[in-house]
Amino acid sequence: MATSAPPNVPSQVRQLATELADAKPMRRGSLSERTIKCSKPGCACAQDPEARHGPYYSLTHAVGGKTHSRFLTPEQADLVRQQIDAGRQFRGRVDALWEASEQWADRQLADLAASSGEAKKGAPEESPK
Repeated sequence: MATSAPPNVPSQVRQLATELADAKPMRRGSLSERTIKCSKPGCACAQDPEARHGPYYSLTHAVGGKTHSRFLTPEQADLVRQQIDAGRQFRGRVDALWEASEQWADRQLADLAASSGEAKKGAPEESPK
């Protein structure tokens, strides 16, 4: 059963909710790029940092309290970088929606207190943050 939003939803809340509904591939985690020294005797990588092997890319993320990592190709690393960025943007929009919704909720409390005459002299209007 679909429910519609109340007609008095603030435009900022409505806009943020609309942005969150724009689905796209995203992920949590971090992408690392490494170069390594090999163990072959006489390989230039042992002496020259510029001659090290790689870059090698790895995706690291936590699952159930455990860290999981996997190696990626350069092409996969480019895609994962975009997915991680999309995830961070999503998280930022979720935080913004929470903030806007809490401000809306605070206005509802203030309106209710004002309409019922519950505001008392000397009583704090907002809770301390």
